Amino acid sequence: MATYVPAVAMHPAPGQSLYEKLNGAWHERALQVFMAIVLAHWGEHLVQAYQIWVLHWPRPMANGIVGLWYPWLIKSEALHYSYAVVMLAGIWILRKGFTGRARTWWTAALVIQFWHHIEHLLLIGQATFHHNLWHKPVPCSVLQLVFPRVELHLFYNSVVFIPMVIGMYYHMFPPTGETQHAECSCSWRPKEQETVGVS
Repeated sequence: MATYVPAVAMHPAPGQSLYEKLNGAWHERALQVFMAIVLAHWGEHLVQAYQIWVLHWPRPMANGIVGLWYPWLIKSEALHYSYAVVMLAGIWILRKGFTGRARTWWTAALVIQFWHHIEHLLLIGQATFHHNLWHKPVPCSVLQLVFPRVELHLFYNSVVFIPMVIGMYYHMFPPTGETQHAECSCSWRPKEQETVGVS
């Protein structure tokens, strides 16, 4: 049985804005680039967890892959906040290209990432103004009052990533009746299958 893999459409209609292109003809490629960034970040968190729980490295030394060469960069709140903003912006900008159940799950990821972004905003605010909340010795977010930072942000990235993956699944393999609304080439169903049952 052959697997259908669509070609990436790279020819948007003339006069479209960048936003329209990213959610139309360029949606598939934009999602590929965005998910590569997300997976690289996700990989950093998994490596950090491996360093702590399997290799038993001291937490200050467990900085993921990039942190092996640039520990000062990993300890920078600016880096973590920048990534939180990139995630929030990426989910928001690419949301219009999703429809039906795919959009519901993608929106769930957006809502969770918005809160994750607030947590990082609190952290960078404390680092910038040199005033830690709750009399803590280091910048501390709200849920960090209850959970250690590594575990908390591994959890945050998981609960953002899971609905993104479900949303991507429904976007690539849309339920019957939802495919006619898609404006991009992300669906892996051949066009002849997409129109079956659609009046």
